Amino acid sequence: MRTGHVSVIGGGLAGSEAAWLLAEAGLDVELVEMKPARRSPAHVLDGLAELVCSNSLRSDNPQNAVGLLHEELRRLGSVVLAAADATRVPAGDALAVDRERFSALVTERLASHPRIRLRREEATALPPPPGLALVATGPLTGEALAAEISALAGGRLHFYDAIAPIIAAESIDMTIAYARSRYGKGSGDDYLNLPLDEPQYRAFVAALLAGEKVKPHAFEEPRYFEGCLPIEVMAERGPDVLAYGPMKPVGLEDPRTGRRPFAVVQLRCEDTAGTAWNLVGFQTRLTWPEQKRIFRAHLPGLAGAEFVRLGQIHRNTFLEAPRVLAPDLSSRERPHLFFAGQITGVEGYVESTACGHLAARAMLDRLAGRDFRPPPAATAMGALHRHLTGAAHPAGYDYQPTNVVFALFPELTGRHRGKAARKDAHVERARKELEPWLTP
Repeated sequence: MRTGHVSVIGGGLAGSEAAWLLAEAGLDVELVEMKPARRSPAHVLDGLAELVCSNSLRSDNPQNAVGLLHEELRRLGSVVLAAADATRVPAGDALAVDRERFSALVTERLASHPRIRLRREEATALPPPPGLALVATGPLTGEALAAEISALAGGRLHFYDAIAPIIAAESIDMTIAYARSRYGKGSGDDYLNLPLDEPQYRAFVAALLAGEKVKPHAFEEPRYFEGCLPIEVMAERGPDVLAYGPMKPVGLEDPRTGRRPFAVVQLRCEDTAGTAWNLVGFQTRLTWPEQKRIFRAHLPGLAGAEFVRLGQIHRNTFLEAPRVLAPDLSSRERPHLFFAGQITGVEGYVESTACGHLAARAMLDRLAGRDFRPPPAATAMGALHRHLTGAAHPAGYDYQPTNVVFALFPELTGRHRGKAARKDAHVERARKELEPWLTP
């Protein structure tokens, strides 16, 4: 049985998961949660682990990366997954919950735990050493605490999230796309390019302007950075703005014709295995159905596109984790502080939960006086850790929040015919590798 005292700031999914694991391991945990004394604009319930958007934890099928993460968290004794299973509502193969019952159950379990003390007040400063503390304050971290975290991170704390869509490599029509870096820089084929002639470009811009956009919440009213404007905002500034911006064709002549297209959409490799490609500069507020419709209909080479992730822009406080955090998710500047959840750059309810679990295990390793034991790389937990450390991404990757996807996993060995076979191989390998890591 371990002994000691730790603090957890934030009673969302990551903080609740971490507090439970630490308490179950024998530590006294002070869990600091600002509700109901103060709320972010997104919260309405008083309970812990409030689901502020959808009530779905997404696919429960292990052939989907997030479904595999569900399975791993269950095997690891997750309090969040146990509560989700207990409050499940019909949703096909998705794990959806009654959100009020779910929050109430997590709150009841943590509040009644003999080793957890729930303190209801806002944390406005980071805890000083020497005691260990875990910060899991989420994407709407309060201004005072966010300012201190930003100073700790050397300014590498982002307040708006500009996310471009990601396309599965196998769904890109390579008879249309061509590999070329601008002016042949780098290896010369670091990017894929989708060429548009002038009529195609004009039709695409018209579709962007007419497409349905997501209306932001009042507290998300965007103050766009000029360097990451939504493509439809650029299109509103003039019909040729995109052709002189992210769709600029200069230096991207098609090697098959020797000619420069009127405009080009560039795709950048998202993972070391080359299974997923990011639409460069295509952050957007188009609704998800509109993104699929417009990009498939108007971007050459993407008629059959499968989207690994769809684009969005919203307020989202997150750290540049690969630079700011050590592999055990502690601050490089103040090692007594650990970070977990969406503030580290994971996206989604289940990913935040997994990050909280991972950070808590790292704290237990520290307190036990042993080296941090990262999750096996080929597991879903390991895939998230690869994202947080940058190991899943190519050099120069612009760190952005992401859900767990198979593109974050290490490349498979051997031949696997078809998508289903590759997913089966990922699942089989992950289950085998997780086994020795199960005991904290």
